[in-house]
Amino acid sequence: MDKFKNLIVLGPLIYAIHHFEEHIIFNFIEWKLQYFQHSAAALSTEAILSILTCILVIFALLHLVKNNRASAHVILFMLFATQVINAFYHIFFSFYFSDFSPGTVTAVILYLPVNFLIMQAAFKEGYLKSYFEYGCIAFLGTTTFILFEIFGPGIIGLAIIFSLMYYFYFNKRLSNNK
Repeated sequence: MDKFKNLIVLGPLIYAIHHFEEHIIFNFIEWKLQYFQHSAAALSTEAILSILTCILVIFALLHLVKNNRASAHVILFMLFATQVINAFYHIFFSFYFSDFSPGTVTAVILYLPVNFLIMQAAFKEGYLKSYFEYGCIAFLGTTTFILFEIFGPGIIGLAIIFSLMYYFYFNKRLSNNK
């Protein structure tokens, strides 16, 4: 399983497994409130799980249907914002607070390796042309994650809108550069 389109389908699955670790095996909310008292969630963790899983599935399906660079960029952005930065969040704060952050195990075992393989396949298959291009996606994904942590779930809606705007604007432009 080394093709980009096959690997991106793992995104929603590993997100669900990560959520299982955070909220069924451990209690991430209790851990987070211990260190981030201002983190009163506007939506339940189940709502966030449902929303993000649907978003990942929809954007993966968009790429499976369209199979172009713009659709690949959108799914890479979503995966970076929801998984890669989330993995670094868990790892960093586990060390920073010297307290295991629920979600770190799946972040290290699933998020980072699977997303590395996805990124590698994106380069190999020409969906990404340069590290600068991926750096822009990574920067936007990081910014989205930080804004989500600060301002809450409304950022998800904005990310979807801007992702769709990006897709429709760059769909033809990026395909001409193949």
